[in-house]
Amino acid sequence: MYDHLTLLSGRAHPQLAGEIAEYLGIRLASVELSNFPDGEISLKLNQNVRGRDVFIVQPTSPPVNDNLMELLILMDACRRASAERITAVIPYFGYARQDRKDSGRVPITSKLVANLINEAGADRVLAMDLHAAQIQGFFDTPVDHLYAAPILDRYFRSLNIPDKDLVVVSPDEGSIKRTLQHNNNIGGTLAIVDKRRKNAIETQQANIIGGPIEGKVALLFDDMISTGGSIVGAVNVVKEHGAKEIYVGASHAVFCGPAIKLLSEAPIKEIVVTNSLPIPDQDKLSNLRTISIAPLLGEAIRRIHRNESVSHLFD
Repeated sequence: MYDHLTLLSGRAHPQLAGEIAEYLGIRLASVELSNFPDGEISLKLNQNVRGRDVFIVQPTSPPVNDNLMELLILMDACRRASAERITAVIPYFGYARQDRKDSGRVPITSKLVANLINEAGADRVLAMDLHAAQIQGFFDTPVDHLYAAPILDRYFRSLNIPDKDLVVVSPDEGSIKRTLQHNNNIGGTLAIVDKRRKNAIETQQANIIGGPIEGKVALLFDDMISTGGSIVGAVNVVKEHGAKEIYVGASHAVFCGPAIKLLSEAPIKEIVVTNSLPIPDQDKLSNLRTISIAPLLGEAIRRIHRNESVSHLFD
């Protein structure tokens, strides 16, 4: 079935790539990766990829610049080694926050990075939960966009929380569409945290729209947890409005800056994330649960390789 499929990984998340290889029943291709004394990346493919359908697993996670550059170099090496098709498998796509010009004299970095990936040799891109869906249109090649929501929803349904005791909460107005989908799949009532920006670096969260919250189990969802400020602010508001228990679900555990401190001090019963990014041991909170996306990515890779529908994964 996989005579012409080659799966390889950079150094960003080899554990996830290994789980995908195990799902597919194949071995990861051998790649030598190191750094020159000045920090430049040195790379050599130890396996013939001529005429192969190559999938490169590399989230652009912190250190973002190093991992992005490594992805570009991996694709260039495969292109120059005459790979038939190259698919960049990017479980977490960095540089996604600046996806439009919201003020003068600013870049659109997500478009720039899409151009770099295309120019380096990507024939397709496989991504998960892009920060903004329109980023798919920044690529000049096909993009298969996966969602972690079904995986997260399956876990929360397994908790068997009675529908009458459950409220699904959007941490801000921008996450309403995502939260509605979770609400439709899990059940319960819907509430929204009213978040208002005080200035360029501060936001204020005080009010709840919808509900009720008091005495209920609250589920809060976001696409990523970066510094933790927004989600912890929403959690505190929900707690102040009388939530009995609070769970948080997110696709990407970026966990930078004060995130670990804020999350450890917040009244959260459980934080449920995927393994789209590696989580260092020092960042593994006692109430953190990680769910693997390897079967989802592995099945998508299998379908792309066999020219089958990827959208059927979500039917």
